[in-house]
Amino acid sequence: MPDDLQELTERTADLLGAPATLEDRDFHLVAYAAHGTTIDPVRMESILHRRSTEAVRTRFERYGIARATGPVRIPADHTAGVLGRLCLPVRWNGVTYGYLWLLDDEERIDEPLASRAAPLCERAGLQMARQARERGDRGLKLAELLSTDHEVRTRAAADVSIETPVAVAVLRAPGGADVLNQWQLPRSVLTTTWENDHVLLVPLQSRDPAQVVTRARSLLEERGSGPVTAGISDPCTALTAVREAWQRARTAARAADPGTTRTWTSLGALRLLRWSDDTQINEAILTKGITDLLTHPTLKETAKRFLDNAGAIKPTAEQLKIHRQTLYHRLARIEEITTLDLTKGQDRLTLHLALTLLPHLTT
Repeated sequence: MPDDLQELTERTADLLGAPATLEDRDFHLVAYAAHGTTIDPVRMESILHRRSTEAVRTRFERYGIARATGPVRIPADHTAGVLGRLCLPVRWNGVTYGYLWLLDDEERIDEPLASRAAPLCERAGLQMARQARERGDRGLKLAELLSTDHEVRTRAAADVSIETPVAVAVLRAPGGADVLNQWQLPRSVLTTTWENDHVLLVPLQSRDPAQVVTRARSLLEERGSGPVTAGISDPCTALTAVREAWQRARTAARAADPGTTRTWTSLGALRLLRWSDDTQINEAILTKGITDLLTHPTLKETAKRFLDNAGAIKPTAEQLKIHRQTLYHRLARIEEITTLDLTKGQDRLTLHLALTLLPHLTT
């Protein structure tokens, strides 16, 4: 059975008699173990926020830890309350996968003692290498499930050992896809980047996709990229249908307000965005009258509120903070400009669809 990284971290802390923290090479927290009550701001930040700051990463990397093959002493900065620590690179086959940090302000851990932890670091490196390869392989399989080629999707579905149903989530960060720390997501969740979005495949039997998306959004937003928007598909009962679920999650993300999550089931008429491109929808819904209405922001907003309220006068007037007579006058102008009769269901539907879909079109 592969070693557990939490157990290996605890054993290292006990062996060396110091608080230990295991981080991956991007300084994301993997595991930690207490030994006494010693703590400093760097350790606290890593534990509370599941990663070290960029300033900490920059400072520590100046000591050559990424290339080091043995222990590296990081001196204290007592003016900032930062204690001295020992870094044990976690490596396998010449590759650094992470760092084991030991708080050691008094430099009690000498070279002979540190060397006793080398086998534990090696085992941690092997386990992190295995997990990195496994996650990478699973990420490639997810990418294949999103392929336009039916045969590729079919082969990938046969190779992926994951039970259905699943849900697909799409996350969009400002400026495009950033690095999403897979170590801080459940191992059963498959992740990849596809067409500049983060795509997550979440098994519904063991995970709540909304909770996973919330976690993933927070991880991306912690990197300072701005509010992350997300969409979640409806349940998918066959892995060969993951591409369609991705399209639906993508549509939901497109319809969501910045920094929020939408589900496919909540979209209503906005589901039409999935099956038509923007040009086709524009041609279908933009009559000359509706195009003219769009040049009158107040009337456009009045029409949207009126239709959202199913044609109810009182709540529409209250929401717009206008007198009913003013509302009747605006509705008459809307009918005049659009040449639609708002007492007719089909005309209402035409205008309501246009005003609902247009904010989400890019052409």
